[in-house]
Amino acid sequence: MTEQIQSAVVSALDEINLTRAEAIPTDNVLDLCLYGDSGVFESMYLVAFLSLVEENIEDEFGTEISLTSEKAVSRRVSPFSSVRRLICFIEEELELVGVRG
Repeated sequence: MTEQIQSAVVSALDEINLTRAEAIPTDNVLDLCLYGDSGVFESMYLVAFLSLVEENIEDEFGTEISLTSEKAVSRRVSPFSSVRRLICFIEEELELVGVRG
């Protein structure tokens, strides 16, 4: 399941990269910081990226999840701090709706 989620995230990054003058590097994608002081996204672009990821997850797993829920934004360690943390959060959300790896 982790590889499928990573693929959905990279696909969203690739789509975002089509609209950017400077592409977001995806060679070491798991450690890529998404948001914060060293993040690649400002808040509005993060929301657009997360929307693409949600669409890709729905296409891949046939179920909807919300990555911008109160649960996500209220965590002590943000799931948006890195792709690795985002993938872990997505796995948790998928398991809650009954999708198993």
